[in-house]
Amino acid sequence: MSESYRLIRLERHGAVAEIVLNNPGSLNAMQPLFFAELARAFAAVSDDDGVSVVLIWAEGRVFSVGLDLKEAMGLIPELGASTSTAARNRVLYRIIRDFQACFTAVRRCPKPVIAAIHGMCLGGGLDLASACDIRLAAADAMLAIQETKMAMVADLGTLQRIGRLCGSGFVREMAFTGNMIGAQRAQAVGLVNEVFADRVALMEAARRMAGTIAANSSLAVQGVKQVLDHADEHSEEDGLEYVAQWNTNFFLSRDLNEALQAFRDKREPRFSGD
Repeated sequence: MSESYRLIRLERHGAVAEIVLNNPGSLNAMQPLFFAELARAFAAVSDDDGVSVVLIWAEGRVFSVGLDLKEAMGLIPELGASTSTAARNRVLYRIIRDFQACFTAVRRCPKPVIAAIHGMCLGGGLDLASACDIRLAAADAMLAIQETKMAMVADLGTLQRIGRLCGSGFVREMAFTGNMIGAQRAQAVGLVNEVFADRVALMEAARRMAGTIAANSSLAVQGVKQVLDHADEHSEEDGLEYVAQWNTNFFLSRDLNEALQAFRDKREPRFSGD
């Protein structure tokens, strides 16, 4: 957790890790280095048993305007005598898959991940937010699948993930038009959980929620996330079998004994995560 970063910041507050988009001068545009740093940060928090929940937020006026297209295009070699179209396309494919893997690491983090969104959340910003478990927003938040406006197809996860949050019709409207939607409509369709008056109220609520989650048994919370993630991709019967197997293995935990003892003692439980 002591590693240094240039475009993000990783902080630890008790059992809560905060990953902060920290390039406000460029409106938190996502340069190639950002993806490498984000993957490194999520590897760190995923492996840290002392972290129970992750909060993502951003410095500056906006959450993120998405991919820094100029920087990304600089990774693709020019066509020339020694570079064929096929070779160029292979490089582009690897870049896309590498960037996708960074947001997949967010989605697969074993700890719950909360996104606190303010200002613009465009393109890659929405890819990142849609990979989180919970999205909270300030009233000024504006979200868009902006790639369509740039004659591109969004390819870092939004099209694959937000349909389960909002429904196909709404996703198609966003993707086909590329138009921005405000925080209130995003809440109405389920893209964000709750909207707050301003950024201060947003951060207070996000940290309060993170603290509430962190106060629960980390074993149980991470088990819930595993079961929910499994349910997203399997039938109801498969999900019931999976949770039965999970509880068979983990139900009789020290944390369960502590919860029962705390109830008897009329006190708050002190969970150890095992």
